[in-house]
Amino acid sequence: MNIEERVKGIFKKVLDIKPEEIKPDVKLDQALGIDSTEMVEISVGLKKEFGVALADNEVKKTHSLNEIVNILKSKGAK
Repeated sequence: MNIEERVKGIFKKVLDIKPEEIKPDVKLDQALGIDSTEMVEISVGLKKEFGVALADNEVKKTHSLNEIVNILKSKGAK
């Protein structure tokens, strides 16, 4: 499974949505109505899944899926 699919899996778990509902270039707050609490849960899930250090405000609800994947790649996620 690639990084994008794993990130979508975390979104699916936290938000109870289908992975295909997450579009790569659309801002998450606009597309999915993510609130701050859900974003914290997603950030914690990303840290656990990829074993990377993320600052609390590094992954934001105003990011897109592609932006989050790029942040993870820049931290060495595989």
